[in-house]
Order: sequence, then C-alpha cells, then structure tokens
Amino acid sequence: MFKRIINNRLLIFGISLLFIVFSAAIFAPFLTNYDPIEISIENSLLAMSWEHPFGTDELGRDVLTRVLFGAKISLWVGAVATFYSGIFGVLFGLLSGYYQTFDSIFSRLVDGLMVFPGLIMAILLMAALGPSTKNVIIAMIILYTPRIVRVVRSSVIQIKIEDFVDAARVIGANDLRILFIHILPNAFAPLIVQVAFGFAWAILVESGMSFLGLGMPAPTPSWGNIISDGRNFVYSAPWIMLFPGLAICMSVMGLNFIGDGLRDFLDPHLRNVVSRE
Repeated sequence: MFKRIINNRLLIFGISLLFIVFSAAIFAPFLTNYDPIEISIENSLLAMSWEHPFGTDELGRDVLTRVLFGAKISLWVGAVATFYSGIFGVLFGLLSGYYQTFDSIFSRLVDGLMVFPGLIMAILLMAALGPSTKNVIIAMIILYTPRIVRVVRSSVIQIKIEDFVDAARVIGANDLRILFIHILPNAFAPLIVQVAFGFAWAILVESGMSFLGLGMPAPTPSWGNIISDGRNFVYSAPWIMLFPGLAICMSVMGLNFIGDGLRDFLDPHLRNVVSRE
C-alpha cells in the first residue's frame, strides 16, 4: 500500500501543495512580524521588497501577512463546511439509498437544490441569512450536502443488493447495523474522493462570497476580501490581488490532485490501469 501511495504522483503532488498551504496557515504568527490589520498609511502601496516580500496594500498593511492569516480563515471555513456536509450527506444518503419511501420524497428536494448554479444559490442564501462567516458556512453546507447525498445514495443502492448484505439480514442484523457496519465502509471510496473535491469547492465559494462582501467582514483578512480590496489597484498595485489569487489556486489544485489521486488509488479498475501504465 505504501508503495502504491508513493507511486501515485497526483496524490503526492496534491498532498505536497496542501501541506505547504496548511503549514503557512498554522505557522503564520511565526513567519511574519507584522499585524494583518494594523494600518500604516505612510507605507501604502509599496512594491515588493525584502521588507515586504508581497508588497503592501492601500492602507499600508503587509500583503504577505494578510495572505498568511487569511489562509486560516479560508481553510477553516472550507474545512468546517466540508465536514458537516459530509456528516449530513452520509446520513441522508444512507437513508435515501436504503429506504425507497424516504428516497422518493427526499430526492425531489435534492434535485431542486441542485438545479441552481452553486454561486448564485449561495448569493441568494446569503441575502436571506445576512453576511457573516457563520452564514457562509451554513450556505455551503446547504449547497454541497446534496452532492454528497447523491454519491452515497448511488453507492448504497449498488451495495445493498450484495450477498454479504443479504447474509447479514438473514442472521438477524437490524437496519442500523447493516447501514453503518456493512454498507457504509464499502461506500467510503467515492465518498472520500467527493469530500476532497468538496473542500476545494468550499474554498472557492468562501473566497467568492468574501470578494462580494458577504463573507468575513473587514478588516479580518480572508483571501476573497484581500482580492476585493485590491481590485481598485489592479494596474498600479497588482500584487495585492496576485498573491491571494495564487494561494487560492494552489489550495484548489492541491485538493483536486488529491481527489484524482484518491480516485485512482481507491477505484480497483482505475488502479489496475495505472499499475499497467
């Protein structure tokens, strides 16, 4: 197994990218001596230098410091939203795939939520709930849970007709034991891949919401509102938008590579193809 992981270049590259981003977020207080919200007008819009490697913004705040501390917010919001989406998605996906009556009702709700584009639906939810970090997380949970429900539901429908499930039912196992002991462990492979992609999607949505002023309120830094602050200086000080944008790209690329690598690693058909190549 370890050899297969090492030979999976997508997975290793994705983990490496994400490790860099997470390390920067965790050790942000030790990587910079500046305050991310302290205003210093005399240092406004300074170009990149040894003193300010990523330059400064219109209020004289160090962009490197704001990107490092903004990583905490963006990654934390994305992780929390993905975690709860996974919990609710697994629960409702198991029920929907196992009980046909529940599925006939709940699937209509899932279909309705998936009709609208994600970002537009997020904007509508934020308009109803109000701009705040908590409401951004709630909106993302509402939006991404149906996708995980679909993945888990399809896996449960395939697994529940297998012989080992019938055998468990014959020896007297109740539905709860069958769902969580026999079916759920066999549905983990597509679920883990979907969660990795969901984390990347959550980072993008949080950044988009913050860019529109619906996420983390100023002056607390997040990648989205740093880019929003720099859009008026795109020609005179492009570094304000460049570096948080690169941080978003790096995180999303890492998570997508991890998702693709896990798919190749966990899917036996794709694994055989990769091994032959």
